[in-house]
Amino acid sequence: MRPVSPRKSRASSQQRIDAILSAARALLAEQGLGALSMYSVAERAGIPPSSVYHFFASVPAVLGALTAEVHAAFRACLEAPVDAAEIHDWRDLSRLIEQRMLARYAEDPAARQLILTQHGLAEITQADVRHDLELGRLMQGLFERFFRLPPLPEELDVFSLALELSDRVYARSIQLHGEITPRLAEEGMRVFDAYLGLYLPPCLPRR
Repeated sequence: MRPVSPRKSRASSQQRIDAILSAARALLAEQGLGALSMYSVAERAGIPPSSVYHFFASVPAVLGALTAEVHAAFRACLEAPVDAAEIHDWRDLSRLIEQRMLARYAEDPAARQLILTQHGLAEITQADVRHDLELGRLMQGLFERFFRLPPLPEELDVFSLALELSDRVYARSIQLHGEITPRLAEEGMRVFDAYLGLYLPPCLPRR
């Protein structure tokens, strides 16, 4: 019998991981975090529970991997091309970014469940904070591509905090309405701009 090549073994493992995460996503969308277990994920994925445990030690580990996927999608929002002709002042750029992120929330129930609901999972909350710091740095870099920013406080991650504050508004909308309503989407973007406006003047010189 010919041995399985390392390349095929890695491909097979990745397929299992993808199936597990896809099953977890589907369960989150249909039933929420409370119904998620290693056995329900295994059943939905059509694989033995031992296979799930082989790749993930616990439900929080599965959710941590999903959180990383969610934030990768948010990174893509920041890395996608921006039409410079549409950017006249920094609020145009901030609104474009927030609209892209709101679109991700609308398309991805897992993102709403993991980031905007009160699940009480410290590991996921801590991972979300770490990812927000990364997103904040990417966002600042995007702003610096278009504008000359003033000196910002070294002890604060201003752009990360702006993201977290707007997310709190979206979370309130999920809590009250089960979705991000147009009214509270607008309010979240206003909060985002209002916080950045504490550090950015109304008119920034373009690069």
